[in-house]
Amino acid sequence: MEFLLILSITLLTSSIAIFIIKTLKKMRHQNCYLIDYACFKPSDEFKLPTNICGELMFRNKFLGFDEYKFLLKVLVNSGIGEETYGPRSIFRGEEATSTFDDALFEMDECFEHTMGDVLASSGVKPTDIDILVVNVSMFAPEPSLASRIVNKFKMRDDIKIYNLSGMGCSASLISVDLIRRTFMSEFNKLALIFTSESITPNWYCGNKRSMLLPICLFRCGGAAMLLTNNPMRKNQAKLKLKHVVRTHLCHDEAFSSAYQKEDELGHIGMSLSKYLMKAAALACMQNLKTLAPKVLPVTELVRFVMAEIYERSKGSKEEDNISVNFKAGIDHFVIHSGGATVINGVGKSLKLSEWDLEPARMALHRFGNLSASSLWYVLGYMEAKKRLKKGHRVLMIGFGAGFLGNSCVWIVNRDLKDEGVWKECIDQYPPKTLENSFMKMYGWINDQDI
Repeated sequence: MEFLLILSITLLTSSIAIFIIKTLKKMRHQNCYLIDYACFKPSDEFKLPTNICGELMFRNKFLGFDEYKFLLKVLVNSGIGEETYGPRSIFRGEEATSTFDDALFEMDECFEHTMGDVLASSGVKPTDIDILVVNVSMFAPEPSLASRIVNKFKMRDDIKIYNLSGMGCSASLISVDLIRRTFMSEFNKLALIFTSESITPNWYCGNKRSMLLPICLFRCGGAAMLLTNNPMRKNQAKLKLKHVVRTHLCHDEAFSSAYQKEDELGHIGMSLSKYLMKAAALACMQNLKTLAPKVLPVTELVRFVMAEIYERSKGSKEEDNISVNFKAGIDHFVIHSGGATVINGVGKSLKLSEWDLEPARMALHRFGNLSASSLWYVLGYMEAKKRLKKGHRVLMIGFGAGFLGNSCVWIVNRDLKDEGVWKECIDQYPPKTLENSFMKMYGWINDQDI
């Protein structure tokens, strides 16, 4: 009996020890690290300065005087500068008749550069990649873009691929979350994300105002990110993922606030409704309400609760009177550079300073709205300016059609200083003044008939 008791205790102890070891090992592998990322800068021959934008505007025969004035107003207030990039078809005067091959050329050029750069900088071979996620919202050829990349880079036969579409400007954060969840059951893996938007086949050539807005803001670009849950690569990584929060508004007004459709003339484009900013604000509020307890110190949460109780005791119904101080738990804010209005709105809601908003404003000015890849150009600006120090907490906030509001928090793993896509121009930013060349060249539209 004594022997059986000792044996039982030994087996029980061993089982508990094995369980603890396996659990700890699993927890180690569930970490998600960003090894590196690369943003795409097209050739200078595809730049869209003011005069080219003007030529594009006047080539559209469906536009009248009122539409010209509307476009000028949008461009003047857009926050976009002289050096953004457009697809090659518009430089041939064929934006209305672009081909399928033009659309593939845009994607091929982007992923070949970004993925090639991120693999080279990290010392990883294409055959080392275990998981590939591609998100391009408005272009879905067959075979998929993910399959096209696997074939181009000759990746392994057993690679897992995911091809996401229709998720808009926050799709790269959805891709990150997909990788994070996959890492929970897959150990020692390398994952690659490619994020971009296809401008070529989606250039709107009609005259509907809500559908003219996107072509004023969206430009060519893209990014690739390499992630891992291999603890042996921890010291190589730039960032460690801490939290991901996803919000999906589910009502008709939000759903149709960013909507691809066909106008009365048969032209397909993306329509942005007046409800868009309200949907973005609501998604942002709901998302950050969920995120706040995860990232803020107890003192800030107590202060917020007490302030809310005090305001309600006075009968106040203005929610904007109370705001959580996210700067108490976050060091840097990577805001989707979708437009000056978006940046201003998020800045006002979170009570951010101009220093906090500078990276998003400069990314918008230099590269325009790059859809889901915009966040990585903003992060690249912070890194090029040597703002990101070890231990800093970085909050990414993105919005997308659906309506989606997503966020994630990264911890900086080491001091970062790569200039990346900003290398040739970072010393020029921020400029002392953002001269509005659109008004300077086309301001006469406001004063006379056409």
